[in-house]
Amino acid sequence: MSVGELAGRGAVVTGAGRGGGIGKAVARALGGAGAAVVVAARTLEAIEAVATELRAAGGQAWAVACDVTDPASVAALARAAESHLEHVDILVNNAGVSHSAPLQRITLADWNRILTVNATGTFLCTQAFLPRMVERHWGRVVNVASVAGLGGGKYIAAYSASKHAVVGFTRSVAAEVAGTGVTVNAVCPGYVDTEMTRESVARIAAKTGMSPEAALHAALATTGQVRLISPEDVARAVLALCEDAGATNGETVVIAEGGARS
Repeated sequence: MSVGELAGRGAVVTGAGRGGGIGKAVARALGGAGAAVVVAARTLEAIEAVATELRAAGGQAWAVACDVTDPASVAALARAAESHLEHVDILVNNAGVSHSAPLQRITLADWNRILTVNATGTFLCTQAFLPRMVERHWGRVVNVASVAGLGGGKYIAAYSASKHAVVGFTRSVAAEVAGTGVTVNAVCPGYVDTEMTRESVARIAAKTGMSPEAALHAALATTGQVRLISPEDVARAVLALCEDAGATNGETVVIAEGGARS
């Protein structure tokens, strides 16, 4: 792995356990730019595979199991990451879950789970890692939100609400750290070609009676897409926000087909 702009930086990526997902693509991109990476998710076996891949490519990587909804687990992640990396310069809050259902079929348990994982998890991790970044006068926090956090759409009321929370949180924390050398930004992809998207489309089909093809078309129509976005497209946008040249603050970068725009 060649030395890149992020050589000497330490990064933590949550939600990196799903094969072919955004977290794994982000970990690869950061590692490829020279960062040492801690990958985190609830399932240790899955993230061990990601860390092994990064090490095989010549990078430094560790896997740490973490439930981002549990304050004690997040605190343990912060301790482990500081031990492995010495200093955490980059935090990518990618852990999240999707949900698709008509409003009347959303249960309170569904609502609480989506808000807790997507919004509270982002809050807990940022709260755990941000102070040391401010102390060192350099840091990058990138929250993986969604275009659903900038608008809305059929069957995604709970998910959209959780991502609106992430976007508002991002802008507010960015204002708090302005001028410290730390930036806090969000990427807002549309529908990405991941296992989570496929599960979401399957739920739409099951709960509406649509065919899987019609359900995918309906989902893409809410964001104006004609195809799914690749995880690598998202990873490139995250990487740009982590590099010195992309040191904007409080941005919400929309990731559409073929690229990103603010």
